[in-house]
Amino acid sequence: MAANYWASSQRLHWQFSRAELQELRLKTENENSDTSQQFPLPKRCLLSIFFNQQLVKLGKRMSVRQQALATAQVYVRRFYAKVDVRSTNTYLILATALYLACKMEESPHHIRVLVDHARNMWPEFIPSDVSRLGECEFWLISEMNSQLIIHHPYRTLQDLQGRLDLGQDDVSLAWTIINDHYLTDLPLLVPPHVIAVTATLLALTLKPAQATVNNTSAGNAAQMPREMGLSGSTPGVTSQKRVDQFVKWLAEGEVDVQAVADSSQEIISLYDSWEQYSEKACKELISRFIKAKGLDK
Repeated sequence: MAANYWASSQRLHWQFSRAELQELRLKTENENSDTSQQFPLPKRCLLSIFFNQQLVKLGKRMSVRQQALATAQVYVRRFYAKVDVRSTNTYLILATALYLACKMEESPHHIRVLVDHARNMWPEFIPSDVSRLGECEFWLISEMNSQLIIHHPYRTLQDLQGRLDLGQDDVSLAWTIINDHYLTDLPLLVPPHVIAVTATLLALTLKPAQATVNNTSAGNAAQMPREMGLSGSTPGVTSQKRVDQFVKWLAEGEVDVQAVADSSQEIISLYDSWEQYSEKACKELISRFIKAKGLDK
């Protein structure tokens, strides 16, 4: 295991430029062009919201820790960068990613327990034969080249709390924003410390109108555009002294400021796109290709 992100497989093999990631996805789509036309999918950002919500629901049933949920989301994003969504039983992939992530984060769940929970959630799509999930696990591992260690931004956020004297409300909101970034391509584009800095920046400069912040999952992100003033209103500003301290620290450090700016825009775009999300529409489009291709058998 690489304790250092800079020497990790995550940085060496799973961090792309936007052009490289787009090229990888275009290659996958071109290899499955007939299927792409026959079975249209929602926009990728909306599909990501759907995947996240399903994983969070399954994770809550099993009391899965947030870091394992985050790892599962990265696995799903890596896998679908190389494999066409329409060639898979999406629900089986989600369940398998969570099963594998729990093992890698040292909080394993018995395969039978996970399959039972998954079948209760998606009875039409999860086979009772646990060997199917085992086969799917090997597929995920193979597509990820057995590179399964994920470095997350949470530890950096904890370091920033002490270094920048962040308040608990700031940390809670930044934690939620970190959870939400897994719904974007950012885990494949920038290092974890950039995400932690981005989340801190947004938490300090965009003050939620409501005091309650749920930092257990990205499930409350649907309210974030309104709470953070991202729907046309002017965002509230926190203590100017704290903001100035952060800006000074950022200017004197070695963090890629452009990457922070780009990441901030990516997260804000996610919140803007939430207005277009329909769980029902995503379910229908996914069910269509799974059933038509017999992927639920």
